[in-house]
Amino acid sequence: MNKGTVTKKRGLARVALLLLLAAMMVISACGANKEGNETEAGGEKAKTVRIGYQKYASVNIMKERGGLDEKLKEAGYAVEWTEFPGGPQLLEALNVGSIDFGHTGEAPPIFAQAAGAPLAYLAHSPESPKAESILVPENSAIQSSADLKGKKIALNKGSNVHYLLVKYLEREGLAYSDVEVVYLPPADARAAFESGNVDAWVIWEPFYSVAQLATKARVLADGEGLVKNYEFYLASKDFAKSNKEAIDVILAQLEETDNWAKDNQPEVAKLLAPALGLDTAPLEQALSHRGWGVIRVSDETLEAQQNIADTFLKLELIPSAIKVSDAVVK
Repeated sequence: MNKGTVTKKRGLARVALLLLLAAMMVISACGANKEGNETEAGGEKAKTVRIGYQKYASVNIMKERGGLDEKLKEAGYAVEWTEFPGGPQLLEALNVGSIDFGHTGEAPPIFAQAAGAPLAYLAHSPESPKAESILVPENSAIQSSADLKGKKIALNKGSNVHYLLVKYLEREGLAYSDVEVVYLPPADARAAFESGNVDAWVIWEPFYSVAQLATKARVLADGEGLVKNYEFYLASKDFAKSNKEAIDVILAQLEETDNWAKDNQPEVAKLLAPALGLDTAPLEQALSHRGWGVIRVSDETLEAQQNIADTFLKLELIPSAIKVSDAVVK
């Protein structure tokens, strides 16, 4: 073997050794990365609960009062809060995967489920029928339901007050087609109401008390004897199935919040006022109209929701029949 051949073989051996060392380093690095990912998955990096909320109601009180973030942190979760103008918008965000948990009135989950949203009912507040109403201007000629025929009525499409109007017209012997329903979110509806572009406004708290006290609007009817007006707590189905501990923490904190708020309504009004940009007077009135507590969803609750869904189907407000009990995680 000549000297050139030996030198060549030694060079190849060195290259092979260097490649082996490089491969070992890559394997070692991969092992370290794998171990790091397992540590993250094992819980050192907190999961995130994305909570959607509306101005007012128990979730908003819980947020402003504080305490949930710390309790969820102990369970390995971080929290992100997102505000929405109404239940339909909140559930659209849940439908597209932007939030995990939120709260709405009775009607939004019906519309959302009919649109294919993968939602799950978790719990609800006690009945609060006086927390929504049909308002007319102070000097309006409308004195009774008969005067509503042919009139423009503003409401937020798919919200709890949508069902209130349906039930009110039904009780008063009027057809849904006897009135002209104008779909507007609360801010736009108030502007239309004050300018006279609509004749009546169906609205929930605290917008109801704010408008009534500011404009001296008259209450044509509230939900008493017509609707239950539950506030529902909902989550996406996937989140509900995979994060029972987080849901239990949230519902427990909501219950603790309501127990405190029920006996401290003036303090609640002061707490919410700066966050909502409102005076305390309308907030105190609004708080007096609602029930307090957290009730797990029962068969009776689901039956009540099914009645709403069936009513909306008859009026062709939803495109197809739904089975409300499908939106429950067993």
